[in-house]
Amino acid sequence: MRGILQCKGKSMSGGSVLIIDDDDDILIAGKLLLKRHYGHVEITNRPETIPELMAARTFDVILLDMNFSPGESSGAQGFEWLARILVLDPDAVVVLITAHGGVNVAVKAMKLGATDFVMKPWENERLLATLSTAAKLKQTRSVARSLEHSNAALTATVTGNTQTMLGGSKALQEVNSLIARAAPTAANVLILGENGTGKELVARAIHQQSERHNKVFIAVDLGSLSESLFESELFGHKKGAFTDAREDRIGRMEAANGGTVFLDEIGNLPLHLQAKLLTVLESRQITPVGSNKPVDIDIRVIAATNRPRPELRDETQFRQDLLFRLNTVEIQLPPLRERQDDIVVIARHYAQTYSKKYGRPVKDFAPATLAALNRYAWPGNIRALKHALERAVILSTTDQFEVADFQLEPITGNSIAQSDSLPLAGTALAPELNLERLEKQAISQALRLHGYNISHAARDLGLTRAALYRRMEKHGL
Repeated sequence: MRGILQCKGKSMSGGSVLIIDDDDDILIAGKLLLKRHYGHVEITNRPETIPELMAARTFDVILLDMNFSPGESSGAQGFEWLARILVLDPDAVVVLITAHGGVNVAVKAMKLGATDFVMKPWENERLLATLSTAAKLKQTRSVARSLEHSNAALTATVTGNTQTMLGGSKALQEVNSLIARAAPTAANVLILGENGTGKELVARAIHQQSERHNKVFIAVDLGSLSESLFESELFGHKKGAFTDAREDRIGRMEAANGGTVFLDEIGNLPLHLQAKLLTVLESRQITPVGSNKPVDIDIRVIAATNRPRPELRDETQFRQDLLFRLNTVEIQLPPLRERQDDIVVIARHYAQTYSKKYGRPVKDFAPATLAALNRYAWPGNIRALKHALERAVILSTTDQFEVADFQLEPITGNSIAQSDSLPLAGTALAPELNLERLEKQAISQALRLHGYNISHAARDLGLTRAALYRRMEKHGL
């Protein structure tokens, strides 16, 4: 009986095999042999059913005859079906069955994509060994494909979506022009700007517009890394290299191989660690802690700092040879107070974003509110504006956003224009006993005293950078 012949009885675990041959005796003999070793064995003497069978099940191995017509011995039909199978599934593992044409025909088929071949009449042990090897190859291909997909998903997750920089001011246009010109090159980029101006956003835009856009983007906050963990985090370590090194671990730079590493707050890196980073950038090699074997890396480095240029050019604070390595292209981000044309655009965008997030109706701004937002100095830049918008969306109870929703005036009652003239550290404070307000006032003073340098302000306040950021968010600073 011609057509598809299926095995009756209970299937065993252990993979699946499809046999295609025009000889029913071969099909039955193959099935009787293989069903003891594989969970599912499908047989057919009609090659035209192959697409249907492959659509219904994924086979670990496909045994394919090379000739299907009486008197045919060229193997042309086998070559044709081999090509069609590989179109249906490029990872398919196909073992050819041949009785004519000898080894030369089978070798040609392998060059066209077949995995192996068996000669008719086959020896059972040889057939089982061939199929076992082929099935392992299929498993390896499946794992590799799964890892490829997982890696692509992980890359997308780590890299994240790049948000368009909002606004159309002349200052922002100049920044976008520099990004467009620098991104397609392999040049290292140094981004300068106050906290909250969007340095990481610029770094991601450069990565997305570069030839490495389909590779990973890894951001490293150097300001939050202790000196003892610097080498381990960036370069990796070997098991036993130090007390807590219980297993081998690759560093951020090796993990980003082929992609981009964003080194944020590089201006806070101590001089002796700057020297180690310079060595890596010059040699394009990293050596994991506890290893003597260097590892080649191919990464693009984008660095950022809130330190002003004069401090970076002071060799007692920053190595000039490292600076030259980092600032092949230098991008200075303007503070929000110098992008007044963009404030309303950014405010409207985040008003819609947070309204959607919190299920609130989208509403407009009162004219006086827009004027106040434009006049405000925004010492925390875009980050502060975002926090102000999120709070306003949550607290506003009117049909329009009012000035009062943003709490722009300091607690002391001073005007917006006077907000920058609050007493600095060491001067007399207004009589105030509320701890929450005292904390906010102390943080505001420390930030202004240090020109909104987070690391320096945190040091004076006796806080970590992370703790200071949390308190800034809490108080809307």
